[in-house]
Amino acid sequence: MTTVLDHLAIATQTLTDGWDLFSGVLGGTWAYGGDSPGYWWGQLGFAAGPKIELLMPTGGPDAAFLERFLAAHGAGPHHLNFAADDIEDALARIQALGIEPVGVSLDNPGYKEAFLHPRSAHGIVIQIAQQAGSPRRPAPRELPEPGPPTRFDLIEHHVGDLQGATRLFREALGGQLDTGDDHAAELTWPGGRRIRLVREDGLPRGGALHHVRFARADGAFPVSDQERVAVAARRLGLTIELAQ
Repeated sequence: MTTVLDHLAIATQTLTDGWDLFSGVLGGTWAYGGDSPGYWWGQLGFAAGPKIELLMPTGGPDAAFLERFLAAHGAGPHHLNFAADDIEDALARIQALGIEPVGVSLDNPGYKEAFLHPRSAHGIVIQIAQQAGSPRRPAPRELPEPGPPTRFDLIEHHVGDLQGATRLFREALGGQLDTGDDHAAELTWPGGRRIRLVREDGLPRGGALHHVRFARADGAFPVSDQERVAVAARRLGLTIELAQ
């Protein structure tokens, strides 16, 4: 049974900065997305690594979870998604670590999901999902022409309990431990997906996403692109490192 890091979701009130940053500069190409009750979502894929998902509230009672998040935190990282081929097995592994999933919904054979609360998941919401296929929908007309291809190279997440976080991402969520010591641990999944966990004390809720890293095949981000990334990332509540 496999569980793979699939995407990082970012909540925002407007999609313009996300489109410009992740597609126009960083070369993300449309994967799929569309309207759900209360919010719109869309995913962009890269030359390697996980996808980026943008989440935008569209109003009504079903938008409350996203509107609460944006009111409390502003735009920023909302959750990590892990795609499971057997979600019940994944949930059993999570429960074996003493963590109780929330929002468990297993009735729809086409799409099943569950969540880990940030207090249980070292400072970030984790979504586990099992989906039958990935329906293709047309790309939004507002999506710009993608820039040069990049790899979504790394997610760095800082945690107070490094040992507990490493166990969660390795034993329950399928990561392969590449390196680890008392200060940091790096885990990988197929397709160039990587999370680095770094120990840091005193973080609210026990953890916080520190930064993400993108790398271009030719290794070069001109100054103009670096400036565009810095402005859009700040508006999205995200810190981005550009590998040179």
